[in-house]
Amino acid sequence: MITADRMAVVDRNAEALGVPRKQLMESSGNAIAREAGKVVEPGEKIVIVAGRGNNGGDAFAAVRFLDEYDVSVHLLGRAETIGTDIARENWEALQQSEYDTTEVTDSQNIDLPDCDLIVDAMLGTGVTGALREPEATVAEKINESNATVLAADVPSGINADTGDAEGTSVEADRVVTFHDTKPGLADLDGDVTVADIGIPSGAEKFVGLGDLHSVRGDVGGRVFVVGGGPYTGAPALAGQSALRAGADLSFVAAPDTVAGEIQGYAEDLIVQPYEGNRLSPEKVTDLLETAESYDDTVVLGPGLGNADETIEAAVQFLESFSGRAVVDADALPAVPDLDTDATLVCTPNRKELAELGGPEADDLREVTDEIEALADELGHVVLAKGATDVISDGERTRVVRTGNTGMKVGGTGDVLAGIVAGLFGTADAFDSACVGSYVNGRAGDLLYGEYGEGLLASDMLEAVPRAIWGDDDV
Repeated sequence: MITADRMAVVDRNAEALGVPRKQLMESSGNAIAREAGKVVEPGEKIVIVAGRGNNGGDAFAAVRFLDEYDVSVHLLGRAETIGTDIARENWEALQQSEYDTTEVTDSQNIDLPDCDLIVDAMLGTGVTGALREPEATVAEKINESNATVLAADVPSGINADTGDAEGTSVEADRVVTFHDTKPGLADLDGDVTVADIGIPSGAEKFVGLGDLHSVRGDVGGRVFVVGGGPYTGAPALAGQSALRAGADLSFVAAPDTVAGEIQGYAEDLIVQPYEGNRLSPEKVTDLLETAESYDDTVVLGPGLGNADETIEAAVQFLESFSGRAVVDADALPAVPDLDTDATLVCTPNRKELAELGGPEADDLREVTDEIEALADELGHVVLAKGATDVISDGERTRVVRTGNTGMKVGGTGDVLAGIVAGLFGTADAFDSACVGSYVNGRAGDLLYGEYGEGLLASDMLEAVPRAIWGDDDV
């Protein structure tokens, strides 16, 4: 089962893997034609009612597989307003071959011919809300017809995710839906057929451009890095990468013994010192008040060190926190047996993964099931870092293949933690982890041709915005 938003991601990922959307449209059209052939006999009348998006494009493609039937196509609107290039190309193919097509510019005057089958291809999975004109009137006329009704992907007017209709919707006798069934089809009275249209399994398994596009348009918020003590570079890298990923403000809480040094890395960071030379339990109350008051996304761990009192403070913080947090590096020992209302993304490397109770493996792709089981046991998202990253929330598991051997250098994990936090302000934990990992590797890949094995984590900071918002072919 797949939601409408996830389906859009998978479509784009498939294209990035080398399966063009026009090819998927051809397969979808073929699936519509096959389903139509189950309902009508050669020579019988089929009326296709098509919208101006890709759902209509699927139906245009279907016409070329229906030459044994008497087919007419009714486009709702003018052809010049067809919304995508691939749908327009399929429409133009019908014109060149002189198929029976009509542009409907006035829904009040539409006259659906007597027929044996009506194909509803007005709107696809990505459209929600009440039907507007001309679709609302046409839906009523379809419902008044005595013909069998076949809907392409979902009946127009039905929410693909919920099955709800806010007004008039097409009452379909049959539905042919693509790739996987949609949640909103579960309670329909009609027969539902799921058609395999050739989307590769990697489009769902591997994080790709579709996932990136799904989160990159809406970023912002504040990031609060709690780090530093024995080390200073790690919290500075995390704070800066959060800004590069789109956070509006980035704060770093650190011991006053190193706060000045951290501030010296970047004037863009807002450093908030506290007394002492490491994080300890008595500092937790003030840190919690800051994080909760401003709805910050917290990064807990970079450069904290592994002193017993620091781990105790990390446990205390997380068990009292109810917001969003990326738990990295030195704070990870606080996670097992943690009782918290916070939403966490845990970012262990291979050694830390094993210490959390996960598998020991050189290739994380060989232990995806074990990582999923660990995420389920912990109740948090796990972003396991390796040559290939694996992300799981205990139910869903994705693999990230961006990145290179130059990123074995220290600090790239701190950059990753900041990127995830920068995205986490507006996306959910699993999507932030998946896309954050993808972006981190992509930033490294953008620079590898220039720096090779001499790549530094600090070099990656300037590449993060290009990895998120740059051209897709980089």
